[in-house]
Amino acid sequence: MGGFFFKSKNSKELVTWYGKHLGLKTDQYGVTFWWKDKVDNDCSTQWSPFVEDTTYFAPSEKQLMQNFRVCDLENLLKKLSDEGVTIVGDMQSNEYGKFGYILDSESV
Repeated sequence: MGGFFFKSKNSKELVTWYGKHLGLKTDQYGVTFWWKDKVDNDCSTQWSPFVEDTTYFAPSEKQLMQNFRVCDLENLLKKLSDEGVTIVGDMQSNEYGKFGYILDSESV
């Protein structure tokens, strides 16, 4: 799991609450959990609440969004497209990774 993002009534207050009461080392975006994969690579998973009216999840209207780490994103997106899965936009690439967006069977 690369990240778990969700809408909340007051994202800043919620981040502060988790920091205070559960000891999470939060910043303005939530918290990053650091871990090692099977071959000892450094990895992270982000937990982030967003404001209720965010458009970050568009075109989905769901209250949450997940991202997953995969070995070969380009081939996965092609395979999913061939299976009729909705691919949203083009794959994006930047210094911290490649990103592709899909809608699952319950997305609106």
